[in-house]
Amino acid sequence: MSASAAETVAGTAAETAHYAPDALGSNIGGRMESVGAPAPAIRLEGVTAGYGERIALECVDLEIPVGALVAVVGPNGGGKSTLLKLIAGVLKPWTGSVEVLGAAAGREAHRVAYVPQAELVDWSFPVNVWNVAMMGRYPRLGPLRQPGHADHEAVEAALDRVGMLDRARTPIGALSGGQRRRAFLARAMAAEVDLYLLDEPVTGVDVPTQEAIMALLAAEAEKGKAVVATTHDLGAAVRHFESIVAVNRRIIASGPAALLTNPEILSQTYGGHLLVLGDNLGILDDSHHHDDPAGAERHFHEDHPEGRP
Repeated sequence: MSASAAETVAGTAAETAHYAPDALGSNIGGRMESVGAPAPAIRLEGVTAGYGERIALECVDLEIPVGALVAVVGPNGGGKSTLLKLIAGVLKPWTGSVEVLGAAAGREAHRVAYVPQAELVDWSFPVNVWNVAMMGRYPRLGPLRQPGHADHEAVEAALDRVGMLDRARTPIGALSGGQRRRAFLARAMAAEVDLYLLDEPVTGVDVPTQEAIMALLAAEAEKGKAVVATTHDLGAAVRHFESIVAVNRRIIASGPAALLTNPEILSQTYGGHLLVLGDNLGILDDSHHHDDPAGAERHFHEDHPEGRP
């Protein structure tokens, strides 16, 4: 993350107080932009969205700066995945506006990498790791061009960075859970984008894989890329991310990751899902539930390499 972005996100103790439940913030770093300051990577204003007649998010105002490393947390069905879809431009808001990289959401799609939850991927699709990573280059190729030398170099470099170059010809259905996430992260990195949107990128993987993935994402933020990832693991959010957005149908709070140590914010975010045991906090949550309407979910579990329950 750049020094300016880090300063914007980190905040001071006085700024952190702004995010107390009785005066919750909804912008990482606030909404005021100084003269000459870069435009935010993401800006949502007055956004309400949902599926059918069901509201998933309402009255959302949010700004995320360039170079931010942000965890989106909240209960299952609280709107985390919906928020990513709105930013990616795959879901249109009912009201309000979504601006991404200086344009309406979806207009700069070639600069955005959106990686959905692993459970929503058809792992039986006959494609290998190399092909998955090469998919990240397609927005640059256009409908008539074939991948060239630069594209192959970008894919090779991305697979090498995520430690999957030696599995380049392996079918995705034969991969473990951690390897699948690495392959799709390679696809995102091969695209050479300015914004990463990742839905549960470290869910269900072992600790070394989690650490490796987060190190790669932090390195991208250091380069000035914005990284926004959902997670149900509050410990991982505090350890690995510099800032958070707490969501439960609306934005409960946003700002430094230390906000997740505030029991009042957690209570407002998780409600009855919050379990208090002495000084310890736990979340009663099902990580395989999504924001999509009933009947739209598909579940695949890590203990079956072929992706079938």
